[in-house]
Amino acid sequence: MRLKDVHHLELPPTADMHVHLRQGDVMSLVVPQIRRGGVDTVFVMPNLQPPVTSVAAALEYKAQLEAIEPKVTYLMSLYLHPSVTPEVIAEAAKAGIAGVKLYPQGVTTNSESGVAGDFVETYAPTFAAMEEHGIVLNLHGEVPGTVPKDDVSLEELFLPTLKRLNEKFPKLRIILEHCSTAAAIEAVRSCSSTVAGTITAHHLYLTGDISEVDPHAFCKPIPKKPADRDTLLKAACSGDPKFFFGSDSAPHPLISKQGKNVPAGVFTQPYATQLVLLALEEATEKGIIDEKDVTKENVEGFLSRFGRRFYKLPEEPKERVVVERTGESIPESIKTDDGKLAIGLSKSEATVFSLRFVSP
Repeated sequence: MRLKDVHHLELPPTADMHVHLRQGDVMSLVVPQIRRGGVDTVFVMPNLQPPVTSVAAALEYKAQLEAIEPKVTYLMSLYLHPSVTPEVIAEAAKAGIAGVKLYPQGVTTNSESGVAGDFVETYAPTFAAMEEHGIVLNLHGEVPGTVPKDDVSLEELFLPTLKRLNEKFPKLRIILEHCSTAAAIEAVRSCSSTVAGTITAHHLYLTGDISEVDPHAFCKPIPKKPADRDTLLKAACSGDPKFFFGSDSAPHPLISKQGKNVPAGVFTQPYATQLVLLALEEATEKGIIDEKDVTKENVEGFLSRFGRRFYKLPEEPKERVVVERTGESIPESIKTDDGKLAIGLSKSEATVFSLRFVSP
C-alpha cells in the first residue's frame, strides 16, 4: 500500500499503550484530545506527583479521566515502589489494574521515586506476584547515572536486564517501552513470547540531531541514529505481534519548553494515529521501507490489534475510524479556551490525514 496515493482508509481505533495524561489543568486539556488522534484505548502512566502507588489512587485517577472523556478505555497502572508489595499486586489484579511501571530513578519526568540498584532481586517477590496474577511489567529501559561509552546508549546498557527478567520470570508479560535502538528491537525478538516492545510515533521520524535542537522533539529516551529509526520503521510495518504502538505522548506547558533545560517529552496525542501514518508514508517515499510491507493488515496490527492482544483485550472494537486527505495540518499548539495554558505539538505545520470515528 502506497500511503501517498491513499485518500480514504478505514481502520480499527488505535490502542495507545503508553500515554501521559498528567493532572489538573493539563489533564483537562489533554484527555479530550485522545479520540481526536483516533484512539479509544490507552495505557495510562502513573508518574504523577505524588506517584500512583496504591490501588485506591489508581482508581481515583481513572474516575477523574472517565469524568472528562467516558468514551475511552483507560488501562491503569501502578508506579513500582517499595510500597507495591505482593499483597498490593493481588489487590490490583482484583481491581482490574493492568500493569506496573518500572522507572529507574531519575531517568525521566517524575522518576525521582523510581527503582535503584539491583531491582531484579529487590522486587523479585513483587514480580513473582505479577506473574501469578497476570499483571504486565512496563519498563522504561535505560540505565540511570551512567555515561554511555563506545557509542552504546543507556537503552542498550539496560537490555541485559530485560533478558535477565525474562529468564527469571518466564511467564511474566513484559513490555520494553518506547524502543529507540536497533539493539532494543533485536533484544525483544530474542526474548520469549511474553516480551513485547512499544514504539512511539516520534521515534519513527525523529533522530538525535533533531532532538538536540528542537525543544518539542526533546524526549527520553533520546532518538538515536537514522539506522535505529529505520529499524523501528521496519518493525512497525513487519506484522510482528511483538511490536505495537505506544505514543509516550508527554505534554508540558508551552512556556516550559522555551529557553534552556526544557523538560523531556514529545506531545503527539491529538494526532497519534495520523503521525504514524505520516511516518510510514514518508519512509516509503524515501525507500526506507517497502510499500508492499505497509499493508492494511500490518498497519492495523501495529496500531490496534497487537497491543489489545498482549493486554488480553477484545481485538474487534465496536467503532471504526476513517482517515481522509483534506489538507489538514498540525497546529503549533492546543490551548484552553481562555488561552492561559498551551501545549506545543510535535511536527507542527505537517499535513496529515483528517480523522473521524464511525459506527459499523
